[in-house]
Amino acid sequence: MKVDVRQNNDIVIVDFNGRLVAGVGDELLSQIIDRLLADHWKKILLNLRDVDSIDSNGLGELVQSMKVCQRFGAALHLLEPQERVRKTLHLTRLLPLFVVHDSEEAAVKAFGEAATADQV
Repeated sequence: MKVDVRQNNDIVIVDFNGRLVAGVGDELLSQIIDRLLADHWKKILLNLRDVDSIDSNGLGELVQSMKVCQRFGAALHLLEPQERVRKTLHLTRLLPLFVVHDSEEAAVKAFGEAATADQV
């Protein structure tokens, strides 16, 4: 699992490349989320474009990460999950729990709109 972290204005984007499975990426995800929350990031976008598979441990870490983010007042969204990952999220009935974007541009716009709605 390879991970890069970058930012787009007030959004932090975590680019994953590889497999989000037990012993590879599952523990890494929680460590990254903990670090981002400690650094006070409130808008986190997990780029799953280059994640080719996910297992139950990876799914559990995604759910746990979302819960931790909510507890700290942060939003966690998913970006471009591959079809195999999207199907796994759908089959496990987790897909409705996550906000999923099909492009980075759409994600940035959605985070901006959410911030505007919060201010009203």
